[in-house]
Amino acid sequence: MTALDLNSDLGESFGRWVLGDDEAMLGLVTSANVACGFHAGDPTTLRRTCTAAVERGVVVGAQVGYRDLAGFGRRFIDVGPNELADDIVYQIGALDGMCRVAGTAVRYVKPHGALYNAIVHHEAQAAAVVAAVRDYSPELPVLGLPGSAFLRAAEQAGLRTVGEFFVDRGYTPSGTLVPRSEPGAMLHDPAEVTARVLRLVDKGVVASVDGTDLDVLAESACVHGDSPGAVEMARAVRDGLAAAGVTVQAFT
Repeated sequence: MTALDLNSDLGESFGRWVLGDDEAMLGLVTSANVACGFHAGDPTTLRRTCTAAVERGVVVGAQVGYRDLAGFGRRFIDVGPNELADDIVYQIGALDGMCRVAGTAVRYVKPHGALYNAIVHHEAQAAAVVAAVRDYSPELPVLGLPGSAFLRAAEQAGLRTVGEFFVDRGYTPSGTLVPRSEPGAMLHDPAEVTARVLRLVDKGVVASVDGTDLDVLAESACVHGDSPGAVEMARAVRDGLAAAGVTVQAFT
């Protein structure tokens, strides 16, 4: 692998409640998964984030999720496919408006939190998200977990699919993310996460929590913007990739 995108979840502050260091992360990542107001982010935060991304030359993607501000979008909601699709279209359109006034546009879509994890296996919700993206713009790529029902459905619908690797999350032996409530879910050491990324680039594998190697086909690596030490991890990963001769660039 000679190139890799580095992405982060940004624009998740709300009013006086500040989450993460968006300014610092925008100086390190190449793609910004910007919240759309349903799981996090208020209009002022979203517009400011999109404007800052344009100034830094960072590509903006819509991070769509369940309508769950109180739970930060990390609670599964058994919403019907039609309603979910409408919610996704609404979120993409809202962020696209903020992008327009900032001089850019939404360039891809990435589900957030519980929705991201649900559509690894939930066929109906996966199909709903795909239908929403296709109806809004079939030119938009989608970012998701390799091997997920979501990426399979997106590929069948003719959308460009982009596999994602999580720098700071543990993997189960089946290739899904370790739930945040369980041991090994989160990683915080910059040297450890950098070594994982370099091994992914070199071998195409990542070790699961039981030590089993998993094959992972990814074009983008995510550092969660709300993780403790996120800026330090992103900087270490970017420096490590540069030292290994890997170009850090947006996938779109």
